[in-house]
Parts: sequence; C-alpha cells; structure tokens
Amino acid sequence: MEAIRRGASSDDPFEAAVRVVHDAAEGGVPLRLLGGQAVRLLCPDFPPRARDDQDMDFASVTHARTQVVEFLRSRGFDEDRRFNALHGHRQMYFRTPEGRTVDVVLDQLRMCHVLDFSDRIDRMPYTLDVTDLLLSKLQIVEMNRKDLQDILYLLAGFEIRDGDEPTAVGLARFSHLVGNDWGWWRTVTNNLNTILALDAGELEGLVPITSPHDPIEQGRSLRRHADEIPKTIRWRIRARVGERVRWYDLPEEVTH
Repeated sequence: MEAIRRGASSDDPFEAAVRVVHDAAEGGVPLRLLGGQAVRLLCPDFPPRARDDQDMDFASVTHARTQVVEFLRSRGFDEDRRFNALHGHRQMYFRTPEGRTVDVVLDQLRMCHVLDFSDRIDRMPYTLDVTDLLLSKLQIVEMNRKDLQDILYLLAGFEIRDGDEPTAVGLARFSHLVGNDWGWWRTVTNNLNTILALDAGELEGLVPITSPHDPIEQGRSLRRHADEIPKTIRWRIRARVGERVRWYDLPEEVTH
C-alpha cells in the first residue's frame, strides 16, 4: 500500500484505483472499491487476476454525492454530466485522464438481486466489507471464471464467523439476506453448489496454493448454514412458487 501511495505509475489500473480510494479516505470522502480490484486489495498475497483494460468500480452513498463528484473532478476525472443528471441518484459515470471508465454506484448494488450497503459504507477504509463483497459475487446468476475466483479468494482469505465483523465473512449479514429472501437464497445456494462441485482440475489456478482457510470447506459451511438458518414467512411463501417464476433480475445495461 505504501509503495502505491508514494507514486506508482497510473498506467496500472489497480494501483490507480487504490490511490483514488486512499486519497478519498484521507479526505473523508466515502468512496470504496468494488469487484475484483477490491478483492485484490484485501488478498495481497494471492496471485492477482490483472487486466490492462480494467475499469474502476466504486461504491458510495447518496448523501455524499456532491462530495464524491468534487473529489473526482479534482483528480482530473471527466464527468458524464448527461448520464449523471439522469441516473445520478443511483449511479454516476466518469472517465479518468487516461480514458478508463469509472462507475460509482450509490447505496445499492443492483445486479441479479439488490445489495444495500447504504449504512455500511464506513465499515472498511478502502473497500466494502468482506461479507458484502462476497455477497456481491454470490448474487450473480451466471458466474464467470473471474467471479468464481473472487469468491474462492474471499473464502480462502477470510474466516467465517458469527456476528458481523467487517474483516470476516459474517454469518449475521449472510443470514439476514438469505433467510429473508428466497430469491437471494436460491441464487447463493446454486452458486455454492457450483463451487462445491468443482473437481481438482477445475480448481487449479483458482484456489491459492497457500491460504489461511480452505475455501471449499468454508463454502460447504456456508451452504449448510443457508439451509439451517430460520426462514421468514415471506421466504416460505415465495419458496412455494419456487423456480416456476424467475427469482432474479437481469442486470441492466445502462448506456453512457
């Protein structure tokens, strides 16, 4: 982290993104990394899945919208004023001086399901907390290899614990979502089933050789917990319908 702060080249998308969130934190601006860059920052000892064309994805909150815009403008980021006027209540769009795209989602990550982080933005200094990052990946109905690797890295790097500690996979947060919403439960358990069905060949290159935790065992623990936790009446009513009705949204592609 210190090497990045002391002037690593902005040609590296990851280093550039880390400098942005670090400077934002120092200035009291609630801007946090999402996605693969967030996982890479939290798992520095694991081989990164880097891409030269990687964009920047951030999370923030609506009450800090003006603050975030002023901060990014001060760094030379070019705001898409039309897009932000239309969609700025939930998402903002910028470009870096190097031409990389920058998305800032506000309050909620809306993909196949809705992950509300509006009251959790300050739990970690540079990223969303571990559980929310994991859930942001487990909510994807059609996972790709990158999503799978991010999930495995988080399960390999962080312990599953009772409660809701920001630097652990918190069962309280996990239980609240999958125990209250059958759709969340269905998608999460489907994805955990996919992970548990991976054979040794498929796991090669996805699972760090040395890691604090066994991601498959941790995935098995989460899968078991998803079945054992108490379910709400709302969950049970929706479960009767099951997969006869689609239980997830299709991620909306918003053009810039």
